[in-house]
Amino acid sequence: MTEEEVLSEFRASEALLEGHFKLSSGRHSAHYLQCARVLMDPMRASRLAAALAAKLPRELRAEIDTVVSPAMGGIIIGHEMGRALGKEAMFLERPDGTFGFRRGFGLKPGEKVIVVEDVVTTGLSSKEAMKAVENAGGEVLALVSIVNRSGGDVEFDVPYHALVEITFPTYAEDEIPAELAAVPVTKPGSRK
Repeated sequence: MTEEEVLSEFRASEALLEGHFKLSSGRHSAHYLQCARVLMDPMRASRLAAALAAKLPRELRAEIDTVVSPAMGGIIIGHEMGRALGKEAMFLERPDGTFGFRRGFGLKPGEKVIVVEDVVTTGLSSKEAMKAVENAGGEVLALVSIVNRSGGDVEFDVPYHALVEITFPTYAEDEIPAELAAVPVTKPGSRK
């Protein structure tokens, strides 16, 4: 899938929003990608996951034992990545503020995992998810996401593959431009 094809999937599902948004990372943006909307169509979610899986190097695909994704945003795309790769998929939750496995999910020592996200902005959730996998005895082979909107400002200890890179600017609380500050802020993300 090309970048334009991916963005057309977001536009078709009215998942590319404009306004003033406070992202889950705490940063502000005039654009928001509502991955839950783009993934609510099972066929679209399947197409995006298949395209993302196809983007992974063959050697990496051969090594993967399990797909793990953080709740909430990563659950659907993680499940679809599991389907695309023919691997089991499970998710992490934050019942006490820190990611961990629940619902009978767990890893065998040395289990080889890819962590799947919907969007990566600051990488904090991704790093926390990877740490939870390692704490559970797994080995993180790579991080993958539908969208990389980090602008290249984030580094990971494992390879990172995204279906599309989008460089909508984001702003810290103290650097919001006046024209954006004049627009009422909404917080559409999954974290309070």
